[in-house]
Amino acid sequence: MGYKNKVLTLMVVFLCMSIILGGCSNMSKESTTSGQYPSKSINIIVPFAAGGGMDLLARTLEKSSQKYLGQPLVIVNIAGGGGTLGMNEMVAAEPNGYTIGAVGTSTILQSLYGETRYHYPTALEPIVQVVSAPKVIAVLADRPWNNLSDLVNYAKEHPGQIKFGHAGLGTATHVVGEMLNKEAGIKLAQVPFKGDSEALTALLGGHIQILSGNPAALKEHVQSGTVKILGVAEEKRMTIHGFENVPTFKEQGINVSFNFSNGIVAPKGIPAAEKAKLVAGLKKMINDPEFKKVMMDIGMEVEYLGPDEFNDRWAEDNVKWTKIVKETGIADIIRAQKK
Repeated sequence: MGYKNKVLTLMVVFLCMSIILGGCSNMSKESTTSGQYPSKSINIIVPFAAGGGMDLLARTLEKSSQKYLGQPLVIVNIAGGGGTLGMNEMVAAEPNGYTIGAVGTSTILQSLYGETRYHYPTALEPIVQVVSAPKVIAVLADRPWNNLSDLVNYAKEHPGQIKFGHAGLGTATHVVGEMLNKEAGIKLAQVPFKGDSEALTALLGGHIQILSGNPAALKEHVQSGTVKILGVAEEKRMTIHGFENVPTFKEQGINVSFNFSNGIVAPKGIPAAEKAKLVAGLKKMINDPEFKKVMMDIGMEVEYLGPDEFNDRWAEDNVKWTKIVKETGIADIIRAQKK
């Protein structure tokens, strides 16, 4: 074999080896990238202030994250804008599995009141539904109202004198209060806050007379006798310990009922392998008997749905809520209040 042929042969051999080794390297990279996930802590954005129902949900998940995900969850509270500030951060985050978010019905509602930075129902990817999240009307225990009829009668005799607080403009708790206004023919003045906990502080301080909120944020005060619940905006009564005897709005002659839920989402485009690991870990966390007990103790009912079922539920709720807030005129009311 001549010198040139030897050189050519060696070049071909080296080229083949580099291709083979390069391919192996890429295969190794592809197989270990998802295999290593998660290799660091995962941020979970809560779009409301600390201490509210959604925040308590995230903090309860945090307790078992090391066990089931292999890494800690880090709670990031980004309050304001009725949840939109936090949801904007969720959408804008890198879709690599290291930023997820806790969301509720407000994710769907906010895009119905006019322009938002993103259309949240399509800009976020449902991962799992965690709990059902009923909304209730609460007052201080020393108030003279023991049911919604008492409240409605008083409100009719004192129009505009009663304020109801909620977690933020356009949130589910805001909608419940406005629906109560509409269906009962009263005029409660709405006062927005940056989450359930801030609204509860205002109630306890006497700055507002009524709170539209979540059982989880109220349970401690109900048990201590400081706060009483006048009604729940659901089709059926709650099974949460301490709230079983709270009548629904419909039982009290007010045609308001919804079915709210809270779940976990990720930025759109999260890789399938990372998503699958998140789903598997979260499912174990949510179905852990201790997690269920804690949720029930703080006032939430576990209602797990996987990603496909949660996505279907989200799509159905988007259609339902769009119809409700537009046909009732609530969207117009809240759009005007936002201005």
